[in-house]
Amino acid sequence: MQTIDSVIQGVNLTGAVNSTSLQSGEVAIVGAGCGQLELMTIKAARIVAQAEALVFDSLVSSEILTLVTPTCQRHFVGKRCGQPSIKQEDINALLLSLARQGLKVVRLKGGDPHIFGRGSEEALYLAQHGIRSQFVAGVTAALGCASSTGIPLTFRGMARSVTLITGTKMSDDDNAVAPAQWQALLAAQSTLVFYMGKEQAARISVGLLDAQCDATLPVAFVTNGGRPNQIVTYATVKTMAEAALTIKDSGPTLIIIGDVVGVGQQLTSLLNDIDFASSQPHQEYEALYA
Repeated sequence: MQTIDSVIQGVNLTGAVNSTSLQSGEVAIVGAGCGQLELMTIKAARIVAQAEALVFDSLVSSEILTLVTPTCQRHFVGKRCGQPSIKQEDINALLLSLARQGLKVVRLKGGDPHIFGRGSEEALYLAQHGIRSQFVAGVTAALGCASSTGIPLTFRGMARSVTLITGTKMSDDDNAVAPAQWQALLAAQSTLVFYMGKEQAARISVGLLDAQCDATLPVAFVTNGGRPNQIVTYATVKTMAEAALTIKDSGPTLIIIGDVVGVGQQLTSLLNDIDFASSQPHQEYEALYA
């Protein structure tokens, strides 16, 4: 059996080195997942461990940063909703500069680089300047929060699709056309997942209600999803604006809207009622194998 360390280092049982490698002057745009080191892919961990220069966002945990070597350059670029951060143009220029120095560069993003992560913008910029890049997928917040809360994003007879929406650009102009758009989503029995939407909860509520959404449709705010300090706040479409104001933690918050939230609540309640000790196999029935 391989150890986790050997897997991350890229060595298999025969002693051969695995093919996952980062070349000098190349940029790997890597998804860090939604918090914990254990939720990163093995490939992502391998690539990060090879970095000679790391450019990372604020959603990347300190636990994940332990993968890099002491000699690796670290460049923190922020990128949190509503907080000061380096401009995207400056991040592009930094990646280009590091790559042109011949370094093995890792651009580490929370979640997945292709889900509201601007990974493709950075890759296009680099390619236009003659720099190769590669993508490494990460567990996006919607999937991580769904797993950690027990909320299914799809459910037979209840939710046949999932729609991922950014909440950072909700404006009066957006809400002017939202009723027609959201009416179609509701008719399609789609679970709605809003990234970075806590501050726009009131606008989201108004938009959905204008689309004739059921005011009692369940809502879950998942703060610090997939991390040990995860917080789940339940509400309805009608009460979600008030519920958002009660969340004082500054961590990233994802909003899940749909009947599937009620399924997750039911599952959590049932699991909490199960006595762990009584659910274990009785010792007298335990099978022993030589």
